Amino acid sequence: MADDGRRGEEEDRGPGAAHQVFVVMECLLEKLKVLNFEEEVLAKHNMKNLSRHYFVSSPYLASNPGEQFYMFTIIASWLINVAGRPFTEPQEYDEPNATVANVLAELRAFGVKVDFPPSKLKSGSGEFVCYVLDRLAEEALKRRGFTFKRPNYPAENPEEESVVEDDAELTLSKVEEEMIEEADDDEENVMDLEALKLRTSHSETESSTKPDEILEATVDAAEWNLEVERVLPQLKVTIRTDNKDWRIHVDQMHQHRDGIKSSLKEAKSYLDKLQEDIGRTLEKVSSREKYINNQLEHLIQDYRSAQAKLSEAKERYQQASGGVTERTRVLAEVSEELEKVKQEMEEKGSSMSDGAPVVKIKQSLTKLKQEIVQMDVRIGVVEHTLLQAKLKEKSNMTRDMNATNIPENAAPPTGAFA
Repeated sequence: MADDGRRGEEEDRGPGAAHQVFVVMECLLEKLKVLNFEEEVLAKHNMKNLSRHYFVSSPYLASNPGEQFYMFTIIASWLINVAGRPFTEPQEYDEPNATVANVLAELRAFGVKVDFPPSKLKSGSGEFVCYVLDRLAEEALKRRGFTFKRPNYPAENPEEESVVEDDAELTLSKVEEEMIEEADDDEENVMDLEALKLRTSHSETESSTKPDEILEATVDAAEWNLEVERVLPQLKVTIRTDNKDWRIHVDQMHQHRDGIKSSLKEAKSYLDKLQEDIGRTLEKVSSREKYINNQLEHLIQDYRSAQAKLSEAKERYQQASGGVTERTRVLAEVSEELEKVKQEMEEKGSSMSDGAPVVKIKQSLTKLKQEIVQMDVRIGVVEHTLLQAKLKEKSNMTRDMNATNIPENAAPPTGAFA
């Protein structure tokens, strides 16, 4: 969406707005060169030269994403100092927002109107970065008193026409030069163009009717030369060679064969000499090798016997190490079983020496005795209550019997409490 909006703004400004930033960047680079930017900034900070479109867009970034923004801040601080205002050079790890705010504040101090947000400069590339650096470069050039003058173009002569020479075309002058060069080598093949011209003109005059009076030229020589120069490029003598012609291929084959023969004669002598040197060197190496073998024969035998003893010792070591490995495994198993037995003994010992179960049993017995005592008391209370109820009922029955004169040995009524 941001790209669509930017594209819409560029279309509103005009068809060339998208390419205006490239022009500004190229002008900026020229102004920096005038201010001796390469020696005062690039050489001081050990930086590479800027390309023509370095600050145009982000594809010109290096492996470090902050390199382009750092280059922008360095150049901006240098231009501000050149323009006459003190400005501390920013470091690579400074806060970007603070650095951009300081640069825009100095730009406003020069009277430049800033109508874009500071976030446009944080990327280190784009239209606004080029605009800020260009205005700062203008202020620096004013400070140093430098102004660009309008170019003075030389006056063009419309009568003069440049003649473009073609290597594949032979002009009349070239033909004359080649004929003059051939005349030095072979006098029989000399062909004078002037004589040829005179001969052709003489034959034409003889064929035509002879005039009564002497002919005199009325054409100006300068105009004639100009006409000749104008028509000269159209007079072409083209020599075309057919690459498919078998004669050309045969000639090339003969030339290559002659070249190979001449090169082979020269190379064969070097190769023969090299072969002799290699043969002598091989003989020396073989004789030296035989001498060294003879001198070191007893040492070689001692080395072989020592190597045999070493192999026997290694075999015995492997056998012994195999027995040690087996015994180590058995020892590990026995140690594991011993650890298990120790753990079981510790658990049983801790359970035997622990008095917590006995204490719990005693507490349970004490509680049980208390409950038995309480139960006995309750039983006594119940028995006493029951006895009182029996006595009361018995007294009530006696009173009733006395009242009704019922004999004492009579059976009690049904439902009475026995």
